Amino acid sequence: MFRSIRRLMFKLLLCLMAGSALLVLVLRWVPPPGTALMVERKVESWVDGQPINLQRNWRPWGELPDDLKIAVIAGEDQKFAEHWGFDVAAIRAALAHNLRGGSLRGASTLSQQVAKNLFLWSGRSWLRKGIEFWFTGLIELLWPKQRILEVYLNSAEWGNGVFGAEAAARYHFKTGAPYLSAQQASQLAAVLPNPRHWSASRPSAHVNRRAAWIRQQMRQLGGSHYLNRLHAARLD
Repeated sequence: MFRSIRRLMFKLLLCLMAGSALLVLVLRWVPPPGTALMVERKVESWVDGQPINLQRNWRPWGELPDDLKIAVIAGEDQKFAEHWGFDVAAIRAALAHNLRGGSLRGASTLSQQVAKNLFLWSGRSWLRKGIEFWFTGLIELLWPKQRILEVYLNSAEWGNGVFGAEAAARYHFKTGAPYLSAQQASQLAAVLPNPRHWSASRPSAHVNRRAAWIRQQMRQLGGSHYLNRLHAARLD
């Protein structure tokens, strides 16, 4: 009986792995209709009794401004073009920092954040991290770097119920995503670590300092020329 249960569990695991791989492959070309994080926020609003209006409008790669692409890379994952989903050096530095105590520091790459936002729930557990590892590997294997960044920019949370660059641009700056300035893009990138408590349109001193640092990093990365490295990332 136990052997039968093990075989059944093994077959179930294989089916789940194959299904998840197929889903990630389809999303290489099909815009995700929503994300797990959006569902989580909606459920939270029902539980709290505070209605939330989810805002999200997909913008394809060509309509997303280069300044926002570079700003997000500069602020969140400067090794995005080089790594295969995991920044090992950043993970080691975060572990060392956390072991010393104080505020916890994360080391999630853009690829990991896409996996988490699209498919997973919030929280910290080994099970969730294991599933995140699996989906991150699939995303890096099956999607080009441009697609990863495109999905990230259309799925990131930028305020209560505000998801994606287009909704963020309209909510914070009353303009469309293609018309964001470099400063506005840097302010949006600056609030990503805590988007429900920091405001891009009404930045605190901390957000302004972080936005200024991001603009400096954007220049050091080479501005829009950095995006050419995403084309060649899978050819190296």
